[in-house]
Amino acid sequence: MPSTPLPTKPHYPILDGLRGVAALMVVAFHLCEAHATSHLDQVINHGYLAVDFFFLLSGFVIGYAYDDRWGRLTVGGFFTRRLVRLQPMVVLGMLIGAGLYYFQAGSLFPAIATTPGWLVLLVLLLGCLMVPVPPALDIRGWHETYPLNGPGWSLFFEYVANVLYATVVRRFSNVALAGLVVLSAGALLHLAVTSPQGDVIGGWSLEPEQLHIGFARMMYPFFAGLLLFRLARLRSIANAFGWSSLLVVGVLAMPRIGSPAHPWQNGLYDALSILLVFPGIIFLGASGAVRSAPAQRLCRFLGDISYPIYITHYPLIYTYTAWVAAHKVPLRDGWPVAALVFLAAVAIAYACLKWYDEPVRAWLKKKVLVDGAILPSKH
Repeated sequence: MPSTPLPTKPHYPILDGLRGVAALMVVAFHLCEAHATSHLDQVINHGYLAVDFFFLLSGFVIGYAYDDRWGRLTVGGFFTRRLVRLQPMVVLGMLIGAGLYYFQAGSLFPAIATTPGWLVLLVLLLGCLMVPVPPALDIRGWHETYPLNGPGWSLFFEYVANVLYATVVRRFSNVALAGLVVLSAGALLHLAVTSPQGDVIGGWSLEPEQLHIGFARMMYPFFAGLLLFRLARLRSIANAFGWSSLLVVGVLAMPRIGSPAHPWQNGLYDALSILLVFPGIIFLGASGAVRSAPAQRLCRFLGDISYPIYITHYPLIYTYTAWVAAHKVPLRDGWPVAALVFLAAVAIAYACLKWYDEPVRAWLKKKVLVDGAILPSKH
């Protein structure tokens, strides 16, 4: 019997725009990373924190989209909607990664030259199903759970967070949720200040240490975002998009904090950014309004491409990084090519959105969502 249709909810346009700003910063971060010799000289040094920002934003938006709907929504219906929203681009990102894989052979990725095609196809299949691969199936050498498209690791943890929310945490009172957030904050703070490298980078491997990092990076921001949605009393704040965008760029572009002898100082920066600054940015963004037509179009465009660019850009980064390593190209010489790759990533993401993601999701909604409900595209 069909379930009761769920009415569409309006977006938070500024949050959509902020997601796009952070996604573009991720692309720039990864391009610059190809030229870095260590975390110490990385340009756009804290771009990796965009993942934690995405988790916090996701928790807020999931709460907004679903918290008041569980009387009409089953757990299975929730999972179906999340799969329809996320999985088509996961599959396309893996296909792009497979298509570019053999173009990345060289000194940086020596395993590629001897990897048989059947193994690439197996890893592709597992990636399309979001099954993380064990080290025995590592076809790149970077110990990634998704070696054809590395950022898939964060989508894996996004799915884990969604499962925890739908099956357990949605029933938590605000007090219980606050307790979970406090405990998760302690785990994240401990990870950040005790990390040998002085940061929270990691989470992309099935190795125990990497799984610890991944869960620590997901638990606090996602459920803090949910708690923020439940407790926040939003206000009308002028110029919220401009200020919140500048804050996102500033946090992610901040140079390395402290000295190599005291890595905990940079770890503390990471922790405070995730624990305090990011919730403040999301509160600011959710409190603002976009009134001018150009600003509305900009936020819509940034929000539309945010997920496609995040999940499709990294195969380009593998290829660019392999080229930089093979020719020992410094950033001062490679920036024109990097700029072209950046523009290509945006163009590919937009093409994927319009020619694949939106049509496929529209078709799946008709075929899979029996109640015909159309949820906000960012949720």
